[in-house]
Amino acid sequence: MSAIALPVLKTFEQSDELVAVLAQRIADALQAAVDSRGKASLVVSGGSTPVPLFHKLRTMPIDWQEVYITLADERWLPADHADSNERLVREHLLVGNAAKAKFRGMYNIHGTPEAGAAMTAETLSNLPRPFDVVILGMGNDGHTASLFPCSEELQAGLTTEAVCLAVRPTTAPHPRLSLSLHSLLNARQIYLHLSGESKKAVLDEALSSKDVMAMPIRAVLDQRKVPVDVYWSKA
Repeated sequence: MSAIALPVLKTFEQSDELVAVLAQRIADALQAAVDSRGKASLVVSGGSTPVPLFHKLRTMPIDWQEVYITLADERWLPADHADSNERLVREHLLVGNAAKAKFRGMYNIHGTPEAGAAMTAETLSNLPRPFDVVILGMGNDGHTASLFPCSEELQAGLTTEAVCLAVRPTTAPHPRLSLSLHSLLNARQIYLHLSGESKKAVLDEALSSKDVMAMPIRAVLDQRKVPVDVYWSKA
């Protein structure tokens, strides 16, 4: 199977160099959206990689009160749980002036993500679309958001036009709710934020083939509807 032609790859020696450049790009895009359309939307991912980016981004002079923020995916856990992406965002991004942003979480009162998906879709319905900026990560198995190659829900996640769907990965803890590929690609700009030699190796593997079922990140990389810039730092 043919390889994927990566449009933009920006490499940095150190994470702080990457963070400074990427935070400025995101801040500029969000403020430009506010200036031209009155509001902006930002989709972020969980995990440890984006934390330094969150710390930098929250200091940027943006009209945060006009910025809507949500998640690419969420573990179906209360917002105060240690593994909650919402908790991560509230602790590391929604601080200082950035606390004025309009955050829309994915977890809700329902007992399962299957039961809660419709309510979450309604919660996210007032976010400005296309999303101005989507920041994604990538797992060592090539998953992004909670579109896992191991999950029975992957085909649906790649093809449904629903806003989000329940996912039960077999290689990661917790049931989850994930934005669908359709939702992720309803964006003006996507950034894939990676760090470390191991993630570069995974990226290289992802680019070697177009088999999206084996590595779902390929569905993001191998499309030309939305610009995708890959930001990678060696350390």
